[in-house]
Amino acid sequence: MASRDAAAEDVAVELLPFIRLYKSGRVERLIGNDTVPASLDDGTSTGGVASKDVTVDPATNLSVRLYLPTTAGAAGEKLPIVVYFHGGGFMVESAGSAKYHRYLNALVARASASAIAVSVDYRRVPEHRLPAAYDDSWAALTWAVGAACGGTGSEPEPWLAEHGDPSRVFLAGDSAGANIAHNVAMRAAAAAEGLPAIRIRGVLLMHPYFWDASDAMGPELEERIRREWQLMTGRPDARVDDPWLSPTSARAPPLALLPTQRVLVAVAGEDFLAPKGRAYYTALLDSGWPGDAELVDTPGEQHVFYLDQPGRVVAEKLMDGVVAFISRA
Repeated sequence: MASRDAAAEDVAVELLPFIRLYKSGRVERLIGNDTVPASLDDGTSTGGVASKDVTVDPATNLSVRLYLPTTAGAAGEKLPIVVYFHGGGFMVESAGSAKYHRYLNALVARASASAIAVSVDYRRVPEHRLPAAYDDSWAALTWAVGAACGGTGSEPEPWLAEHGDPSRVFLAGDSAGANIAHNVAMRAAAAAEGLPAIRIRGVLLMHPYFWDASDAMGPELEERIRREWQLMTGRPDARVDDPWLSPTSARAPPLALLPTQRVLVAVAGEDFLAPKGRAYYTALLDSGWPGDAELVDTPGEQHVFYLDQPGRVVAEKLMDGVVAFISRA
């Protein structure tokens, strides 16, 4: 019995620095476990921003954390809606993670009367393989737009109904969340159900988690990404040119269909994913897409440095660019 118990605790899969899966089925998340509650105070402790958690779909336990500037409504105008998808390799972090709560508070506080944010707490791998995260993120987007239109088929959401402008929607995310933002935007372009109220004014892709089979970056990195993608999809035959992972591959929908007029792609010079972000930016410009794309390339910095080291000059500069991008709505 003891030997069977010990064998059950043997490691089945380990993807550092994210996660460890045991043969028993136990999942050990190695980072991103520190969470903080939403704040419904007057905003004095959060820079003039109130936040709250709202359940979107009890069946899937999908929820969002809303961020509202306390100055909202003073002028009676509606605010752009920023739907944000957190990073973490689809495996770790959450909408309640301390660093994402801090970042969304700072973003909405800096934007002041220019945005209301919807941070999506999608289901994570390995308990819920892809496309669960994409489906949840799509459901959160449609819910937010419906709520801003005044009705979602369930309990009304007053913050979005009173302050959100469904004609000015931004999709944003970092790393895996940037991957989600792109794929949700492409789903909006192809949605058979049609959502005429959604107008995606901009897409912000921060240090995106993209890959492809071109521009090989060495067998070790290629194998790492392949192992991650196999875990995320639950498919042993998963390929790195999967359209979800590789929006620039021949198998992916044409980038020219991206349903927005503005895109910001941010990369960090020391991030091994940076070449893939730059390749996405170039492919978008070359695709015949009629919009305006901006590349923000920060030399000498690591992946999502602005989340891990907020307050630095380079992090503040990047935040200024994000706020300016949204404010131009």
